[in-house]
Amino acid sequence: MQRFQHGEEVDAVIIGTGAGGAPILARLAQAGLSVIALEAGEFQNPADFASDEVAQSYLYWLDERITDGANPVAFGKNNSGTGVGGSTLHWGAYAPRADARDFALHSEFGRGVDWPIRYRDLLPYYLEAEAFLGISGPEDYPWDPSRRYPLPPVALNAPAQLMQRGCAELGIRTAPAPIAAVSSDYERAEYGLRHACTNRGFCHQGCRNGAKASMDVTFLVAAIRAGAEIRSRCFALDFERDAQDRITAVIYNQDGREVRQKCKNVFLCGGAIETPRFLLRTGLANASGQVGRNFMAHTATQIWGTFPDETRPYKGFPASLITEDTLRPGDADFAGGYLVQSYGIMPVTWADSVVRGRKLWGAALTNYLRCFNHVAGLGVNGDCLPSDRNYLELSDELDSRGLPKPLIHFTAEENEAKMSAHAEKTMRAIWAAAGGTDVWSFGRTAHCIGTCRMGDDPEQSVVDQWGKAHDLPNLWINDHSVFPSAMAANPALTIVALSLRLSDHFLGRN
Repeated sequence: MQRFQHGEEVDAVIIGTGAGGAPILARLAQAGLSVIALEAGEFQNPADFASDEVAQSYLYWLDERITDGANPVAFGKNNSGTGVGGSTLHWGAYAPRADARDFALHSEFGRGVDWPIRYRDLLPYYLEAEAFLGISGPEDYPWDPSRRYPLPPVALNAPAQLMQRGCAELGIRTAPAPIAAVSSDYERAEYGLRHACTNRGFCHQGCRNGAKASMDVTFLVAAIRAGAEIRSRCFALDFERDAQDRITAVIYNQDGREVRQKCKNVFLCGGAIETPRFLLRTGLANASGQVGRNFMAHTATQIWGTFPDETRPYKGFPASLITEDTLRPGDADFAGGYLVQSYGIMPVTWADSVVRGRKLWGAALTNYLRCFNHVAGLGVNGDCLPSDRNYLELSDELDSRGLPKPLIHFTAEENEAKMSAHAEKTMRAIWAAAGGTDVWSFGRTAHCIGTCRMGDDPEQSVVDQWGKAHDLPNLWINDHSVFPSAMAANPALTIVALSLRLSDHFLGRN
């Protein structure tokens, strides 16, 4: 791997190596620029990933995040990760594209806000991302007949087959889900050969053979081959700036030592919690007062049922079936919509969900847990509208680095409550049609979104449509913090597409 000197001015420093930062690192390095990525976590060897939920907890960002509001968000393994590759190391690899209508939610419903871009602006980058990552999906996608995926779908596990059965009874269309894992061996010149998914099931605990398209086996390999440097165990602290307010260096902590790296540009890609936390600590890019505002979390209600035949929900790819029929339900009393997906699950995670969702304890809990091999789940990923009362701020408590911990306020609004109720009714009907009994719901949220909104108006947003900060001439932000609305789709593929689009703009290609 290329090594740059700290006193050497590089073209760019990228903070974060997840879906937001890794594609930028690769794109800029391939264009011949000198680039360094800073990652708070460690380099990981996939061969060391254990088929053990507890043992793999080191992939989760477990620094305390204080949560408040009527619906406090669960952090840690639910929605963030650490290590070279960021959250994609334990990403579920569900990779639908955003629906074109979700870019203009305000225009459609008079609620929320529109994005400053549209689906057509991201389409070429969705296509590139799907080809590069090796997305596996159906030959015919019912909601977009023009769509073609590079690889055939991964095998449907038992929960997916049950969802397929229940939806067919109700006339709901389904398809194998777009999954960022290769269903057969897949090779790209930029990163080499990746072997097919083995249906190990521990996708959230790290993929051992590189089938899952985490950044460490895709874009980061390409970046290193093109001459980029990745520095692990580096936590960004501050920027140095000149008289014109241009960033001239990034100050970071590496193994307890403060380091200064000179640079011409910075790309901040730390996610919807760490990115605004950094900007609030340093007082930068916040002339609009919008840093940390409009925090959103996807509506993610789950439904669990018991079935007479064995389901063994730990086997196969966890979520392998999708329906988009619910993106705009005809009987909806809410703005936006949601996706429904099948759910397989590991036993420790399921037991945790049972305790939190069903409130069982003692003998009642242990008796119910014995039916694990006969349960199956459904879940939604639903839109969330931005709200003034949902935001991130700095708390008075300090973390182990001596920095203020983030404090996140979240209360689901009426729109989210109505969407969740509609989704629960739909999923209960699916499980009833599939033969499920003892059906129960678990209200939850997923994904951290918003907090550094993109937009055309500098008084109402933090970055422009490309991700360039309105207030600083050489700061760019790219992660799900820049999403103006949550959208129904899982965010990772859209983040990658935004990364590629931003990179091309920075390089003068669009």
